[in-house]
Amino acid sequence: MTGFFQSIITILLFILILGVLVVIHELGHFFAARLARVRVLEFGVGFPPRAKVLRSKGETLYTLNWLPIGGFVKLEGEDGTDADDPRSFASQRYMTKMLILIAGVAMNVLLAFAIFTGIALYSDPVIGVQVGGVQAGSPAAAAGIEVGDTIVSVNGASFPAFDRVTPIDGLRAHAGQTVTLGVKSADGTVEQVQATLRQPSEIDAQHGPLGIESKQLALPESLHYSLGEAIQVGAQRTVDALGLVVGGLGTLVESIINRPTEAPPVQGPVGIATQIGDIFWQLGPLFTLYVAGVLSANLAVVNILPFPPLDGGRMLMITLKRFLGARMTVRAEQLTYMVGFVFLFAFLIWITTFDVARGLGGGS
Repeated sequence: MTGFFQSIITILLFILILGVLVVIHELGHFFAARLARVRVLEFGVGFPPRAKVLRSKGETLYTLNWLPIGGFVKLEGEDGTDADDPRSFASQRYMTKMLILIAGVAMNVLLAFAIFTGIALYSDPVIGVQVGGVQAGSPAAAAGIEVGDTIVSVNGASFPAFDRVTPIDGLRAHAGQTVTLGVKSADGTVEQVQATLRQPSEIDAQHGPLGIESKQLALPESLHYSLGEAIQVGAQRTVDALGLVVGGLGTLVESIINRPTEAPPVQGPVGIATQIGDIFWQLGPLFTLYVAGVLSANLAVVNILPFPPLDGGRMLMITLKRFLGARMTVRAEQLTYMVGFVFLFAFLIWITTFDVARGLGGGS
């Protein structure tokens, strides 16, 4: 397949993934609003200009729009007006408003959990380390491990590709101990080999616990969990993904404050699309689906940030308005959202310039 067609498929895949994540997010707002009997004026797939009205019966207009990334829900009185209408968003109690806003975030967390659980239930890929060199006099040499062998387990434990523990970590955790290694030879046979690893005091940058030069690779085998185990794995990976995103935001803030002219440690739409394409073409659909789960967790964390016009920013404004009352006018609230949108858009442009520079070879 030519590079041009690969690029087209990558773009379509990015649009599909991001579109599904945002539509799922908006469905959270939609269902929560309907349960609270708040009037939903429009549910749009994509962003305006409008391409087609899908359904116009009832009080909600369902539309398909020309800009294919994402979607939106338009609620009666969401701009702070129509507070005298009992079915408007503006007239709802404080907790009802908060639940409607947080429902989108909850849906993205639930989607990430569903993706991670589904992968664990269906086929959880594992990784191994392929031996590229054996140090003389090392535990690997003493155990008869050869170049081309692949270590697939340590003491019977395999290493799922989506967990942060690698076979090398497993070896380091047992430094100084005698372990049983699952070693897969070049002809495909797997033997259980015992090796006494180096002591922790003997390990440094040049000398690992086993004494091999290695590279990590995906294995054709996979793990299959029971439903209960898959749910536990899915829950843990959801927590890990949320924590990873929170940690990344902290690194981003530190980078902006201390190194504002350097490339940020995050990627914008162009960088994400490129990464999705690389993973899809090199590792396949299952790894791409896992990335979609991570992106769903990312969307949840970003949207809960107290920055207008994100959901967290709207929750902040509603909270402030509850305490300030009439001192915060509708006009001031709308202006805050507008200013926040400008800053958010400028931030995306700033990140995208570094994405493009990386793609052109101008960044690291």
